[in-house]
Amino acid sequence: MSQKKIHEDQKYVDGLVNNNSFIIQAIYDKFAPKVINYIKQNSGDADSAQDIIQDTILTIYNQGSQKNLQLTCPFDAYFFLLCKRKWLNVLKKRDNKEVTINEEVLSKDDDAYQLSFETSVFENKQILFNQMFQKLGDACKDLLKATFKIKSMEEVALSLNVSYAYARKKKSLCIGQLSKLVKESPTFNQLNY
Repeated sequence: MSQKKIHEDQKYVDGLVNNNSFIIQAIYDKFAPKVINYIKQNSGDADSAQDIIQDTILTIYNQGSQKNLQLTCPFDAYFFLLCKRKWLNVLKKRDNKEVTINEEVLSKDDDAYQLSFETSVFENKQILFNQMFQKLGDACKDLLKATFKIKSMEEVALSLNVSYAYARKKKSLCIGQLSKLVKESPTFNQLNY
């Protein structure tokens, strides 16, 4: 199987990850009008469209920085599909009914469709992780937050004023508890097709 070529529009993902204000403004100038128009034509308004656009930019930033997103399609198609999915999910929740996403021109193996799908799954996993993380006790949250920021367990133990052995054991227990919460969530099975 051949490796897919990185699209020249990767500059937009890289610009978001590097917080490049020029690139961010270019995204708003070039790609936002299409999204705003779509949302206005589908039971929304400009404010709702701006919320969807900002949420999508944050999602792309998170996937780019955490998962090294490699764009293999035009940014326009990828960005629009993500925004469209987010808006349809808003409508679905608002009306409490099923909404069909009609990918009229895109086939199942189209890169934009595939990347937008992967990004949606990534975002949903992040949301589930954050929800379950909030259910942990304060001691576990503090310890895990420290390990996210500080790579050395010795430094983590020192920062929390506990022994190295306790910090390691507690981290293992906290991760186990978090994993259990995630796996027991009804959402978990939906995310692992």
